[in-house]
Amino acid sequence: MAEWDISSIQSFDKVIERKIRYDSTIVDHNCLLLEADSQSIVLFHKVATTFTMVAEQNKLTIPEGSYTVAYYWRDQPFNLYIWRDENENYLGAYFNIVKNTGFKDNVLFFEDLIIDVVIFPNGEYFILDEDELPQPLAIMENGFVLQSLNTLIEKIDSFLPQLIHNANMNFQHKEIIPLVNTKRFIGKN
Repeated sequence: MAEWDISSIQSFDKVIERKIRYDSTIVDHNCLLLEADSQSIVLFHKVATTFTMVAEQNKLTIPEGSYTVAYYWRDQPFNLYIWRDENENYLGAYFNIVKNTGFKDNVLFFEDLIIDVVIFPNGEYFILDEDELPQPLAIMENGFVLQSLNTLIEKIDSFLPQLIHNANMNFQHKEIIPLVNTKRFIGKN
C-alpha cells in the first residue's frame, strides 16, 4: 500500500494531484484540500480549459470555469471527479481505475490504469478507453483492472448519488471560491 501521510496538512492547503499514467508520464494539477482522514482525501480544482468526452453517440462537455470535487481513497481501486458549473449545477462525473493511491509532502498521487467510467447527468454511464489498453481487459494487470471495474459498476448506482449529495452539502462553491484566489492557492492548471 502506498504511503499516506496527512499529518502536516490542513483544510484549504494547496495540494498537487499527480496522475502517473500507464506509460509513466506525469500530469500535475494544483488543487485545494477540502478534507482528509486516514482513508480518504477530497480535493477541489478549477477547470482551466474546456474539454469534451465522447462515449458512443453521447458527448459530455465540461466548460472552462467549472469545478471538480475529487475523491480519493487509500483502499479503493478508483478515484472520482464530480463536475459542477459555476452555479453548482451537476454536470457529470468520472471514475478513474487506479492503483497505489497515496499522499506525501502535499502531493496526492495515483497510478492511472487507463480504464475510466464517465457518468452523464441522467445517470447513464459508459466505460472509456478500452481501446487504449496494451493488452485485453481481462488480463490487464493480471485481471486487476477488470476486477476493479466490476467492483465499481456493482456499487455505482448507490455509491455515486451519496457522494454527489456529500459534495453538494459539504463543499459549496461560495465558501471555497474566495480561497481559490488567495495566495494559498497558486496556479490554474
